[in-house]
Amino acid sequence: MSGDFWAPSFWDWALAAYDRPGVAEACLALQDDHGQQTAYLLWAAWASPPDAVLADGAELARHWEAAILGPVRQSRRALKNPLGPVDDAARLTVRETVTAVELDLEKLLMTSLAGLSPPAPGAALPALIRAGEAWGDPPPVEALMHLARALA
Repeated sequence: MSGDFWAPSFWDWALAAYDRPGVAEACLALQDDHGQQTAYLLWAAWASPPDAVLADGAELARHWEAAILGPVRQSRRALKNPLGPVDDAARLTVRETVTAVELDLEKLLMTSLAGLSPPAPGAALPALIRAGEAWGDPPPVEALMHLARALA
């Protein structure tokens, strides 16, 4: 490569960030306990976009979560436990397929969010607070601080 600066894609950055200690737990707590959307929050930390772009991202992620990703996640979770007379091996095979679809849907959302704003390194907490506000039902600042510390 010439002198071009290479920055990881949002997807690559998010995968690496999610593997850091405490990030997955913080994301899942924000998702399950506070109704936040993980990909959206990670994008806000990655891009630190202006408020108008955050609002556009929140609208996209909210719709994606409600209409597409949320129902797939619910199906995956429902397939976790035995379901009466349904063959367990077949149920688990279908669950693996649903898990792969869920991951593809997350990646498509993240790619779409990344298209709204390029990466902008900076402090994650202010971006996460603004993202929570743009989402419409902000989680407690302490929960966002937990994620920001884990991302640092």
